[in-house]
Amino acid sequence: METSASKVNHLIEKVSSLKSEIQKVIVGQDTIIEEMLIALMAGGHCLLEGVPGLAKTLMVRTMSQALDLSFRRIQFTPDLMPTDIIGTEILEEDHSSGKRFFKFNKGPLFANIILADEVNRTPPKTQSALLEAMQEFEVTYAGQTYPLDRPFFILATQNPIEQAGTYPLPEAQLDRFLLYIKIGYPSAAEESKILSSTTGAKQEKVNAVIGAEEIKQLQKLTREVSISEDLVTYTSELIRATRPDTSGVAFVKEWVRWGAGPRAGQALILTAKARALFKGRYAVTLEDLQTMAYPVLRHRVLMNFKADAENVSADDTTRELLKVITRPQNSI
Repeated sequence: METSASKVNHLIEKVSSLKSEIQKVIVGQDTIIEEMLIALMAGGHCLLEGVPGLAKTLMVRTMSQALDLSFRRIQFTPDLMPTDIIGTEILEEDHSSGKRFFKFNKGPLFANIILADEVNRTPPKTQSALLEAMQEFEVTYAGQTYPLDRPFFILATQNPIEQAGTYPLPEAQLDRFLLYIKIGYPSAAEESKILSSTTGAKQEKVNAVIGAEEIKQLQKLTREVSISEDLVTYTSELIRATRPDTSGVAFVKEWVRWGAGPRAGQALILTAKARALFKGRYAVTLEDLQTMAYPVLRHRVLMNFKADAENVSADDTTRELLKVITRPQNSI
């Protein structure tokens, strides 16, 4: 590792503290919180899906409170326009000279953390306005390019059951999300604790524990985590096996319409590196890759009509592939 051991340990401790601060408010959902933090460490964006009432918005807001960063929430609605999130030019007057000029007034997208709430409720025109920001970390208005503040982290939420008035995200935009995280119902014990903690008078205070510079250092450190050539080859074989035209796996040929592209392999390696660092290790293991395969491939493997009819999901495909793809020798 290029960074000193003491600096590395300090940053890892900060991530652990960040998780603890979020858990002051969020009961359970350990895996979900870890995946959000892994995406932050890897410098990517997250799409969170769950039925209403599972604290998706609260989770993102709590995370923003634990980060010493600027935060904006954008409520996506059917009448939201691209200029509502990017910004627009306004006509101003120089009082000393009397001359009028246009000045770009930055929209809510110019913040470090963006909560894109119910992102699938806005039309494709507005959804596409996010594409450049998510990929290039800049926006263009009237031919002028404006860089976004770094780090820049979009956490988008959507509800799976409310189809009326929703617009499914296009594949190009889905692919920009590093991870697609599904939030399930809490356990019986967790639900009892939620009911008790949210109906009393006590309010937990969330402290900001890490700032912009340390997050950028953490993202750089994540890329320095090592991965063996065998595991890189394994990643490539796994991604290529999701493509029905070239896959040798019968399950894929039967159920999959489109497979994952090279960006999926990049996302898998990067998030596996972040998970390894999150666990205090400086080298990727096979377990890291297999664990992160689900949120990485969930939105990049498109199932066909037959799969939809038989309730076969992308996660089912990933599970089958992890069984049949040859494990690297001497893998941990």
